[in-house]
Amino acid sequence: MITRRSLLLLSSAFVFAAPAVQAADPLTLELPGGEGPGKGKHIVLIAGDEEYRSEEALPMLAGVLSQHHGFKCTVLFSVDKDGNIDPNNGGSVSGPAALDSADAIVMSLRFRHWGDADMKRFDAAFKRGIPVIALRTSTHAFNFDGNSPWKSYTWNNAEGGFGKKVLGETWVSHWGGHKSEATRGIIEESAKGHEILRGVKDIFGDTDVYEAAPPADATILVRGQVLKGMTPDSPPADYKKKPAGGKPEQGVNDPMMPVSWTREYKNEAGKVNRIFTTTMGSATDLQSEGTRRMVVNSVFWGLKMEVPAETNVTPTGEYKPTMYGFNGAKKGVKPADTALKPAK
Repeated sequence: MITRRSLLLLSSAFVFAAPAVQAADPLTLELPGGEGPGKGKHIVLIAGDEEYRSEEALPMLAGVLSQHHGFKCTVLFSVDKDGNIDPNNGGSVSGPAALDSADAIVMSLRFRHWGDADMKRFDAAFKRGIPVIALRTSTHAFNFDGNSPWKSYTWNNAEGGFGKKVLGETWVSHWGGHKSEATRGIIEESAKGHEILRGVKDIFGDTDVYEAAPPADATILVRGQVLKGMTPDSPPADYKKKPAGGKPEQGVNDPMMPVSWTREYKNEAGKVNRIFTTTMGSATDLQSEGTRRMVVNSVFWGLKMEVPAETNVTPTGEYKPTMYGFNGAKKGVKPADTALKPAK
């Protein structure tokens, strides 16, 4: 006979046995992943720059990594008090708890100055030795004042901050003409067999080449040929200019500046991070299949996974990014709205 007490005990058992369902954080874009080589791995992508539309680029990359390759992906953003994406809010990073379980970080940041708790989470993830894939302005990702406990991360401190010390370069200069001279990626002869470049061809970006001098322990993968115009068929530029540091003039393409490189960095905790840095990577740069494949391949390389012979990097919806520029972010966009929609 089933008594009222029996029913109560039975219902309690179901309550305790039921799996907990955690609601998605409304301030992040969360893509669950699934079947594929990345199943069980969590990639955290952090968008936060005022100019190069990382808030559009990283959701697209997250879709590729999740839907084509099975990675769980969480995209973090800079947001305002109403939960709208606001790249100008340099003190904001949404959903930083995701960093606690990150297996790799993809970052596209510029001059961020997060709070202490958020930086502790980033610092802890980094010191676990997880790979870091750094795009465009991430060379100058952080900007703290001289009294901050995180001043060692600052782009222009004596060691060049996180950019120079870890990624291999900080901000130096626009080597090519900004918004007038695009970049053609030229694969370094010695790197043609590198896993990150597997299946990669026709690397192009409509952003300009940055001046960069990675350290001796870096492996240069791609150099940036400065073009005379903004289209892939533009001819190479042929003028001279003077690098930073009072060096003699050199041809702008002689030698060409590195735009993509790797290194293995032993951090203060004694763990080794695999680092991939590219000074390309605006949302518009990632319209190029070759540029996109290079970045997606770097995630596999960073995790010491086999890079596919020709990685599927097709965007999972309509991808028509906004041209880069300050104050160009779309207004009133929530993080959940950034998942790509099917083409009309």
